[in-house]
This record gives sequence, structure tokens and C-alpha cells, in this order.
Amino acid sequence: MVCLVSRTGRDLQRYDNLGRRQVVGCIPYRFKCSSDGTITDELEVLLISSQKGQNMMFPKGGWELDESREEAALRESVEEAGVIGNVEHELGKWYFISKSHGAFYEGHMFPLLVKEELDFWPEQHVRRRTWMNVKEGRDVCQHWWMKEALDIFVERLSSLQQ
Repeated sequence: MVCLVSRTGRDLQRYDNLGRRQVVGCIPYRFKCSSDGTITDELEVLLISSQKGQNMMFPKGGWELDESREEAALRESVEEAGVIGNVEHELGKWYFISKSHGAFYEGHMFPLLVKEELDFWPEQHVRRRTWMNVKEGRDVCQHWWMKEALDIFVERLSSLQQ
């Protein structure tokens, strides 16, 4: 058994040249299985609750000096949502103001094709995770920039399927 804990503190936190904290997140996704076990083309996304409330969002957190953006996206997915998978090509970069801190941030988002859901993960006692279809996920996601990332991801997938 491996013991996983969340990173804490801001000692290794990255900031851009304008002093904005850099955060990285991902959209964990899978294709729904039918009752007979075959994989369908229906996309599901995994959202998590915020630590302090019932608001829903995709996993995200600080990008630290000792990791790539992709490594940070995977780490946040494990810590906050308890999922492991393949980090795919970046969806984009957004600038936003944190409602809770009133600070400017630079956020990067990636799709994450989920390969494994962990039974135990660092933040399982402070967050709940929920699989939803894309429309439900977009409706409940609290952050406008994450909704934009989801739209870009869905558009990217639909262009690949044509």
C-alpha cells in the first residue's frame, strides 16, 4: 500500500512575471460503459466539490517549481479527485480573479483520460467526486474559465470523430 498526501504550502509555488499565481487543472473524462460492458461514445466528466462547500469544479491547484504543468495536472487529479490517467494536450490558458482571495491567477487546463479510480486518496474526506455527462458538468461547474476549457475539449473531441 502507498500512502498519498496532498502537498501543502506555497514555498514551491510558481508566479508569472506580473505576480499572478499559476494554477493547473484538468478535466478527468471517460466514455460511459453500457450495461453489457461495451464502451459507448457518451462522454462523462468528473467534477469535485470545493473543500469548503458544495460548489463543483474540476481538479486544480498550484503549479510548483519542481514539476511540469502536466505533472501538476496529474498530481492535482490524484490529490483532489483520486483518479489516475493520461494527461493530454493542453486546452489553453486563462486569466481570472479568485473570488475567495481577490487575487489574479493564470490557469492552464488539460484533459485527463481516466485509467484508474482510487479507493483512497488524500482529499477524500473533504471532497466528493461525481461523474456527469457534459451538459450536467457544464451546468454545475462554478468557474467560467473551466466551462470554456470544457467547451474547447468537447469541440476538440468532436473534430477528431469526424
